[in-house]
Amino acid sequence: MPSATPVPTALPTTSYRALLRNREFAGLYSSFTLTVTANTLSGFALGMLVSHQTRSPFLTAVSMYGATFATVLGALTLMSVADGNRPRRTLLALQCVSLVGVAAQAIPGLPLPVRFGLLLVLGFFQSLGTGTRMGLLAEVVPNSAYALARSLLNITSGGMAILGYAIGAVLLRYLSPQEVFTTATVLTGVALLIVAATVREHSIRLTRRPGLRQTWTANIALFSHSGQRALLLNLWVPNGLIVGCEALFISYAPHNAGTLLAAGSAGMLVGDLTVGRLLSAERRRRCAFALRLLLAVPYLLFAAHPPLLPAAFAVFVASAGFAATLPLQEQLLALTPDPVRGQVQGVESAGRMTWQGIGAAIAGGAAQYLTPGVTITAVAAVSVAVTVFTRPLVLRAQAVRIGAEAPADNA
Repeated sequence: MPSATPVPTALPTTSYRALLRNREFAGLYSSFTLTVTANTLSGFALGMLVSHQTRSPFLTAVSMYGATFATVLGALTLMSVADGNRPRRTLLALQCVSLVGVAAQAIPGLPLPVRFGLLLVLGFFQSLGTGTRMGLLAEVVPNSAYALARSLLNITSGGMAILGYAIGAVLLRYLSPQEVFTTATVLTGVALLIVAATVREHSIRLTRRPGLRQTWTANIALFSHSGQRALLLNLWVPNGLIVGCEALFISYAPHNAGTLLAAGSAGMLVGDLTVGRLLSAERRRRCAFALRLLLAVPYLLFAAHPPLLPAAFAVFVASAGFAATLPLQEQLLALTPDPVRGQVQGVESAGRMTWQGIGAAIAGGAAQYLTPGVTITAVAAVSVAVTVFTRPLVLRAQAVRIGAEAPADNA
């Protein structure tokens, strides 16, 4: 039985460089970077392939974000493995499944139904991998460095998406989609090797055997908590609807979709860098509502079908609002018992990804009857409405968190 790995206590929390001096965190970070890049390349190649074969905005949107639909199945069934026995072994096994799935997409002539089936399988196992990785993250860095670590991961996600979309657009000028899938497979394999070389086994947080029953027990407790419900609602819905807007970029501007997607990723990078690195926890909480509004309001400009540069600037500005996830994730972590941290973070991530798929399906379905520009505007308006009308719930969740901390502060 593996021995418990002590949580670092002397790690400074004021810089990304200090985080990366932790070899284990650096390994998680590097493997995450390569995985995001591989997923971006694979998703972009699949989206272009489906768009070329079907000319359907709905199928194109679903092909880019369809894997997110299956993440909810992981959250509802086996997410307790994120806190169970041998998290390193679990993460390695899940990385192997991802490697096989990405490699299968590179098979020439694979029917579209099979490709969509692979998306669902990958989405299921990726949700478990995310929960396991986030559970390990909460152990390899102290609580005071958690927001900074999540900020760095989010920044990297945006940065690698910029490179992924840019590189994908260039590669597809010279390579077939199958060859781009092969490139993504190589990156996924390297990520697997990095995890194997750097991540150690950690303590078992759960006292019961992980499985369906344990998953449901923790999920019922999670959704019975009013503060956690409010935070999950605001982490999932506004975010997912705006991803639905992004899923229409290929239909909106077929020859410039890479530019719009890269602008969105750049805005996400800037937002996470600013909010995660420069703002205190209290200031992040105060800015969360404004950031969620910023996430949607610039997309209202698409009603006028602006030229490429104004459209790209609007996407860049709006995407800075994705940084609203940081203060909400901090609040959720503060309300989560230690033994189920991995599962709760996995559920949060799975729900957010599932809502990205729902947002893509909503936007793609509406675009079958409306123009892409009008659809983007309408979906963004719904996101604004959700943010405004659910604000009291988030404020109440903050009060619950403060009330929960009061006894500890008085102790």
